[in-house]
Amino acid sequence: DEGDRGRYAVLGAGPGGLHIEVQMVEHPSRVHLDIESDDIEAEAARLEALGARRIECVGGRWWVMEAPTGHCFCVVPLRDCGRHAPPTAWE
Repeated sequence: DEGDRGRYAVLGAGPGGLHIEVQMVEHPSRVHLDIESDDIEAEAARLEALGARRIECVGGRWWVMEAPTGHCFCVVPLRDCGRHAPPTAWE
């Protein structure tokens, strides 16, 4: 568990380099996606322009957002910058 708080369990590397883990939550469980970005604000703004809305900024580090469908997801910092291809610059 990252941070030794007993909230996360990493399930190992997924196909194509996906990072897969489960998280203990205080709300009904659901599938939840995180979108990694090297520019959290720019990615959140891009997603807002596509219809998502910002719900909460967590610890000043990432955004919980809601898709137009009602599904929540997060925009988070890159987990391992050295492992990824250069980020896409969205115009």
